[in-house]
Amino acid sequence: MQEIHRDPVAEAHDGADAARKRRKGIYILPNLFTLAALFGGFYAIVMAMNGRFDLASLGIFAAMVLDSLDGRVARMTNTQSAFGEQMDSLSDMVSFGAAPALIAYEWALKDLGRWGWIAAFIYCACAALRLARFNVNTAVVDKRYFQGLPSPAAAALVAGFIWLVTEYGLQDAAAWLGWKQIVGITCFFTLFAGLTMVTNVPFYSFKDIRTKRSVPFAVIVLIALGIAVINIHPPTVLFGVFVVYGLSGYAVYGWRKAKGQQTSVIATSTDEPEERGLHR
Repeated sequence: MQEIHRDPVAEAHDGADAARKRRKGIYILPNLFTLAALFGGFYAIVMAMNGRFDLASLGIFAAMVLDSLDGRVARMTNTQSAFGEQMDSLSDMVSFGAAPALIAYEWALKDLGRWGWIAAFIYCACAALRLARFNVNTAVVDKRYFQGLPSPAAAALVAGFIWLVTEYGLQDAAAWLGWKQIVGITCFFTLFAGLTMVTNVPFYSFKDIRTKRSVPFAVIVLIALGIAVINIHPPTVLFGVFVVYGLSGYAVYGWRKAKGQQTSVIATSTDEPEERGLHR
């Protein structure tokens, strides 16, 4: 029987061609939104370094809007990918973890000395822990709720208070409250937002709202009214909305506790061994 010899060079070329065929690209559209959200966080840090804390806060809120769109765009265009998920988490860490902590420190917390940067670091570390836990618990968490305060909402609490005070005028606010009180309130919101991110308190995620379904005409009217209310004074209205949302999780937790219902948002199936230890 005649032995067949293969050319090693030809085999190498065939392997390279197969690798090129298997190589996947990066979906551009959803990642453009993610990069834009990342730029919002980076812009916020730069503006805080330049003392423009009003623009820094606006950068955080712009990043929030863009971050809420990238996942929806990916699902609508069927362009979800593992790369996009990792990119989104890294962007969130900058825009909703590092940026709010640095803005709060530069704005007020540095007047507390070491306690100021410790408070800022606690927020930043809790954001990292919350994002890491979200990534590993995605498959077992009830989609209707977030486990702990989502990082964009936490960033909105910190940046929203700074935006509110700077919008009314820092000197006027300091004359009314006192600068020490403003520093104390900033520290409180920074710690409250950071620590709430790593709790097991359930926060409604709004993911069960299906935008592709038809809705009554009254819903469109309510949306228009909501936009009009926000435009009355955006810093006050948005900050108030996120304060209410930041407290809503504790209200839901207390209600479930009082009714004897399950307070954890982790699924209760018994066929998932990796869920052990997640219920707290």
